[in-house]
Amino acid sequence: MSHFHKILFFLGLIILASVSANAQTLTFEKANDNYSENFDVPVNIDSISFNRFQIKLSTSDPTLIINQVILNKKFSRGTLQFNSSGSTYTIDYSTENPITITKKEKIFDLKLNTTNRFSDENLIVLNESSFYNQSNLISVTHHIKPSTVNQFVFFKNDAIVFGLLMLSLGFVFYTESKKEGFWPKFYKYIPGLLMCYMIPAIFNSLGLISADVSQTYYIASRYLLPASLVLLTISIDLKAVFNLGWKALVMFFTGTIGIIIGGPIAILIISTFSPETVGGAGFDAVWRGLATLAGSWIGGGANQAAMLEIYGFNQELYGGMVLVDIVVANIWMAVLLLGIGKREKIDKWLKADNTAINALQEKVQTFSEKTIRIPSLTDFLMILAFAFVAVGIAHYGADVISTYLSNNFVAVSDPRSALSSFGSQFFWLISIATLIGILLSFTKAKNYEGAGASKIGSVFIYILVATIGMKMDLGKIFENPGLILIGLVWMTIHAAFLILIAKLIKAPYFFLAVGSQANVGGAASAPVVAAAFHPSLATVGALLAVFGYVVGTYGALLCAELMRIVSVG
Repeated sequence: MSHFHKILFFLGLIILASVSANAQTLTFEKANDNYSENFDVPVNIDSISFNRFQIKLSTSDPTLIINQVILNKKFSRGTLQFNSSGSTYTIDYSTENPITITKKEKIFDLKLNTTNRFSDENLIVLNESSFYNQSNLISVTHHIKPSTVNQFVFFKNDAIVFGLLMLSLGFVFYTESKKEGFWPKFYKYIPGLLMCYMIPAIFNSLGLISADVSQTYYIASRYLLPASLVLLTISIDLKAVFNLGWKALVMFFTGTIGIIIGGPIAILIISTFSPETVGGAGFDAVWRGLATLAGSWIGGGANQAAMLEIYGFNQELYGGMVLVDIVVANIWMAVLLLGIGKREKIDKWLKADNTAINALQEKVQTFSEKTIRIPSLTDFLMILAFAFVAVGIAHYGADVISTYLSNNFVAVSDPRSALSSFGSQFFWLISIATLIGILLSFTKAKNYEGAGASKIGSVFIYILVATIGMKMDLGKIFENPGLILIGLVWMTIHAAFLILIAKLIKAPYFFLAVGSQANVGGAASAPVVAAAFHPSLATVGALLAVFGYVVGTYGALLCAELMRIVSVG
């Protein structure tokens, strides 16, 4: 080959590479609803400048019907035509002046319906796509993401779902109250609280109900949880809480350190026999996804989102990490609840000193007995008034504070910032509700404990437990065994470290369980686990969980960097 031809050849490669680099991608995203016959498929395109496009497509199944195309309002000055001919659909759009998109942006939504069920399948078949800038044809690639739609859920009405959850709770409490026969033997080994959690999980796994369809968890966590914290804190002896001492904080930080070191150790262990499970390159690297788990398991949702932003894990693979988070965290919570039924034996093995915990429980119990009375309708209404007025104040305060901080402080508004948790409404909701409960404990409102304030708070907690259980799909444990195994090894290391330190400092099982759940479960479940020991202890779980939000991103960053090191090494 002559020098001239070589030059032409390399110039051709450069031009080809340039064209490839500038080729835009038309992306058909996942359907926005997994459980409905009617759903939308968003269609996005990344940075491009165009004034006309024509897209011809069809569906992968005759039962999939495209009914309408909803154009992004940004492009409303142009003209859209949508036509169908048999199983082929044509979308034509044109405008006089070119439209410039500088980043990935939605151009329209496809509105579809179907009578069949599809699980992780491509719903759209792209036959042809042409984008033009004036008369110039623009090279556009395409990507179609598989979707799950119209999945079976027998009961979608929240009134029915709530009825089933209450039926579950009623069944557990009724059978647990039996003194003879099979049930006393059963509950000797299986705590009632665990059953309140597992029965809804079984319902969800069988397709009777689904947390993805129901709003009951949101209602329970945003309304009943803060209300319960107020009622369970209203008679608290704050001095007695502080007298619980340093062991509570030590076990909390032990849980944090267990998560930080557990991630990299889990990667090292799994890599010895399944290196591909912990592999991946670039933004697909598994350690990047596991960093989001660290954020969730030390802090909460805001910390998890921060890690996703910071490390840029491929969002198409992110669902697998969410699955690990849900499955492993829920399995661990079930183990902790199981341990509550054996806490006396565990404390004996740990040689734990329960003096401070017992003193707190006795103070609350004594106060309750001293103020006990047959509650009147006025008492119940006043208790609910205290609870839900506080919830209203907490929501208002959370909205104002989180909005103000997000609008005025870049460190809070930036999802990659370690301080992004302070922009979370849920963080402030739990903090303010707990604070209101503590303030009420210094007033005569604490006398409503004698009318059953903590019992009503406990009812709210158990409803929350049932809705948390509804999020657990037992069948998903086997969907991604490699990632689930990483999570289980990771959580085992976390647990082992907690047990070791608890044994060394003779910390009660209460501190172990709540210290762990304040990290792994966060504010939604730490008070649940704490209240399972005694309603008066719910405040401890809430306070530690709030603290977890603060340290969550810092701990997760350290964990992520350690995982990066062992993955590269």
